[in-house]
Amino acid sequence: MKVIYNIDNWNEEAVVATIGFFDGVHPGHRYLLGEMKKLAEKHNLPSTVITFSTHPRVVLHSDYQPKLLNSFDEKIDLLAKTGVDYVVMMDFTPEMATLTARDFITDILAKKLNVKKLLIGYDHRFGFQRVEGFEQYVIYGNECGMEVVKASSYSEKGQAISSSTVRNLISRGDVASAARLLGYSYHLKGHIVDGRKVGRSIGFPTANVAVSEKAKVIPYNGSYAVRLIFDDKQYNGMLYIGSRPTLDNGDDVSIETNIFDFSDDIYGKNVTVEFIDFIREDMKFDSLAELTEQMRIDKIKALEILDKE
Repeated sequence: MKVIYNIDNWNEEAVVATIGFFDGVHPGHRYLLGEMKKLAEKHNLPSTVITFSTHPRVVLHSDYQPKLLNSFDEKIDLLAKTGVDYVVMMDFTPEMATLTARDFITDILAKKLNVKKLLIGYDHRFGFQRVEGFEQYVIYGNECGMEVVKASSYSEKGQAISSSTVRNLISRGDVASAARLLGYSYHLKGHIVDGRKVGRSIGFPTANVAVSEKAKVIPYNGSYAVRLIFDDKQYNGMLYIGSRPTLDNGDDVSIETNIFDFSDDIYGKNVTVEFIDFIREDMKFDSLAELTEQMRIDKIKALEILDKE
């Protein structure tokens, strides 16, 4: 797969394309991309994903910063696994936000990217204020020699899949359901930073994770069964997200992981945390002894969850 960052460098004379933000690259997205690839193969043309480096809502609503399922690099990696030929990465600018659907199809897709066949997601809309739909896209495509095709809908066991649904599940702590919809475990990447080392004093040493991508969805406060990956190895563990109310930590939210059967110094290392399942909500205990007992119970539950994986 080749990634194009500047459409002025585009030199394909004809392509089959689809367009979207594709946050999460979930099965619904992958189904759409599979249909596009089949259409491209049928017409012996390259398959092309047209997407954006910044979520359009960041530009359209400056006071609203959406949380995402993927970082930029993660999305590129997931798109590469679909086997498409090109990803055209565009900047969604205020100027682009004012383009009508006709202008976008004519001036960008047809004239600059030479799209001959455009596959539209069954519920996807674009253009200024997204006021027009598929029927209008077909008309505008015909005007500039482009066939616009509507993709069939996709559902998982009767349930439609959307990025917003997955984000909501993760925000509620239901990372297991989110993984079933995504087709992979939701994860955070970051590096290990120094902490207060309280966990060490109660027999559960924890490593604090500083998340690299600030725009990613952080799961609901509580404890989770997780898998950690660093130095090309995978480890089982449990992870806590919260303000550590038992320790009167204030409002600062920490992300701390206890790696099972591991005692090496990993400060400064890059780590990927895969969320497997939710264990319990964040809570305040009357003493460190009660917290220690709860962590012992959490570890037993985490091991039971991870053993079933």
